[in-house]
Amino acid sequence: MSLRLSIAAAVGSLVLAIPIARAAPPDGAPAPPGTVRTFAADPVDAPPSGFSFGRTGSGRPGKWVVHAEPGGGKVLAQVDADDTDSRFPVAVLDAPILRDVRVSVRCKAVSGRVDRACGLVARYLDEDTYLLTRANALEDNVRLYVVKNGPRHQLASWSGKVSSGAWHQLRLEVRGDHLEVSWDGKKVLDHHDGTLSQAGRAGLWTKADSVTVFDELRVEAP
Repeated sequence: MSLRLSIAAAVGSLVLAIPIARAAPPDGAPAPPGTVRTFAADPVDAPPSGFSFGRTGSGRPGKWVVHAEPGGGKVLAQVDADDTDSRFPVAVLDAPILRDVRVSVRCKAVSGRVDRACGLVARYLDEDTYLLTRANALEDNVRLYVVKNGPRHQLASWSGKVSSGAWHQLRLEVRGDHLEVSWDGKKVLDHHDGTLSQAGRAGLWTKADSVTVFDELRVEAP
C-alpha cells in the first residue's frame, strides 16, 4: 500500500471514530431526550408549541402561556386561578415518549389560596393516567402519587420548606418500578410502585388556583 493510501485510510478511520455532534432543536420544537426546553424564543401570552394540554378532575381547563419575567427572560406560566379543589391542569411535551425517564424543572409558586403547587408528571398516557410528584408551598411538603383513571393515590410524602415566590428545582426519576424524587438537589423520596409500567410523555402539573411559573424543563433517558 502506498504512503498516500495509508494516510487516507488512517484519516478515514479517525473520522469514523469521532462522534457526530447533533445540534439542539430550536425553542418551540419537541424536546428529544437529553435536552432542556426553555421558552426564550416563544411568543409571550401564547401557549408554547410542542406541548399538549389537559385537565384532570373538574373545573376550568388550565391556561398555559409564555410569560415575560419582570427581571427579564421568559417562563411558562399556568395563570388561570379557578379555585376548584379537584382541578389539576397539565401541560405535557409531545415528545419524547419514554418508560424510564428523568424529568426536572425549575419552578416558582406565585400565588394560590387553595393550593400553591409545582408538579411534574411522567409516564403520562392521558389526562387521567400518569405518575406525579408535586411540591406544595402552603403545606411545606413534597409528595409522590400515581393517578389512574382519574383519582390520585398517594405513594410517599416528605415534609420540608417549600417557599412561595422563590425558584426551586424539582426532579422525578423513574426506572422500572423505582421512583425517586429530589427537591433542590436533595433526594427526598425513594419508593417502589409498579402500577404504571407503560412508556409515556412527561410534563408539568398544578392544582386548583395555583399560579405557578416554570422554566428549564428537562426530559431525558436516565
